[in-house]
Amino acid sequence: MNRYQGIPILKETSGKRAYATSRYPEVPLSENDIYVYATQGDRYDVLALNYYGDSSLWWVIAIANPSIGLSTLIIPEGVQIRIPNNVAAIVNEFRLINQLSVWIL
Repeated sequence: MNRYQGIPILKETSGKRAYATSRYPEVPLSENDIYVYATQGDRYDVLALNYYGDSSLWWVIAIANPSIGLSTLIIPEGVQIRIPNNVAAIVNEFRLINQLSVWIL
C-alpha cells in the first residue's frame, strides 16, 4: 500500500503542489497482537514485510509502539515490539480518516 494513495494533492496559489497532511488512526490493543523482541538490525519496514507481506505498512507498527519514537526506522535491540494483528482494520481506518479530512478542509 502506498501511504499517499488516496491522499489529495493540494495546489497553492503560487502553483506549488503538495500532499495534504496524512492523519493516522489510533492503534488499540488487541488480544491478537503479536509481541516480539527486537534483534540487531530490526527495522519497522522489515517487520512489516515479515508480518504483513508489505513493507509500506511500517507506520502501523511504529504507531503501535510510540515509546520507541519515529525518528528512525531502526528499532533498538532488545526492545519489546507490539505487532498489531488487525492491520486490515487499521488501514481501512487510515483511509476513512483521510477521505473525510478532504471534506472537513
